[in-house]
Amino acid sequence: MNTLRAAITSVGGYVPEDRLTNADLEKIIDTTDEWITTRTGIKERRILKDPAKASSDMAVEAIGQILEKKQLDPLEIDCIICATVTPDMVFPSTANLIGDKIGAKNAYGFDISAACSGFLYALNMGTALIESGKNKKVLVVGVDKMSAIVDYTDRTTCIIFGDGAGAVLLEPTTEDVGVMDSILRSDGSGAKHLHMKAGGSLRPATIETVAAREHYIYQEGKHVFKFAVTGMADVSQELLEKNHLTGEDIDWLVPHQANLRIIDATRERINLPPEKVMINIHKYGNTTAGTIPLCLWDFEKQLKKGDKLVMAAFGGGFTWGATYVKWAY
Repeated sequence: MNTLRAAITSVGGYVPEDRLTNADLEKIIDTTDEWITTRTGIKERRILKDPAKASSDMAVEAIGQILEKKQLDPLEIDCIICATVTPDMVFPSTANLIGDKIGAKNAYGFDISAACSGFLYALNMGTALIESGKNKKVLVVGVDKMSAIVDYTDRTTCIIFGDGAGAVLLEPTTEDVGVMDSILRSDGSGAKHLHMKAGGSLRPATIETVAAREHYIYQEGKHVFKFAVTGMADVSQELLEKNHLTGEDIDWLVPHQANLRIIDATRERINLPPEKVMINIHKYGNTTAGTIPLCLWDFEKQLKKGDKLVMAAFGGGFTWGATYVKWAY
């Protein structure tokens, strides 16, 4: 009996039109284009400025491309998994709002909150649903409107983040392609280094929390950088060893786009040349759960059936992981 695998059969992506360049940031905070570029690799990021639009709207744009390319009726979709830390609202889930907006009336949906590793967590969950035989068409979307939780007076964080969405369609296959393996990890003791201080049940919104600017990203950059370099690189190498692979076997590294130096450390750890790494951080910045699917969207035309991909991420929480995929088309 052939093994049932979950294959990525289509990709969609969306970034807002408005750009926030390093030159723009020079006008509002004490920084320079050279400082930002040297430390992060970012030149600009996209910002969703329409106050009536939220994460679900960007996700709908990305998914719409998949529906069009595949000529897929939304009623055929079984499940929508949305990875995000910027849901439209605390409840209902953003996945349910997406389902309503695209007309996926037969689908159930739920959100996954794992920060920058969210897409890999969601992809792993979607893969399990396909492999179980329970679902045949699962949409996995990574989306974040980071501009909604960024303090543009904080020069340490506002240079990093942007808005965007990427989505993939998972379908069953018995071919030797698809999501082959994943290693996912988390360590809640890292929460103190990267979190949002208020807005949850521990510190609900009050006049005091708003005045203290506690509803924005709080990050201790040096600690996060140190853990991210080690976490992403080590888990990628562990995944290769587990699957009896070396860097020579890998066609593409698809890294979370947080910092060019973290990406380079991961690439070097698994012995990949720079031309085998998907990079778009210079265009979009860190879109959190959106980075990996946005890379797939940007590089889709360069991918060939059977290409071996390693996707790797590290996020607040801490969360991190790596996923091995054989491209299906």
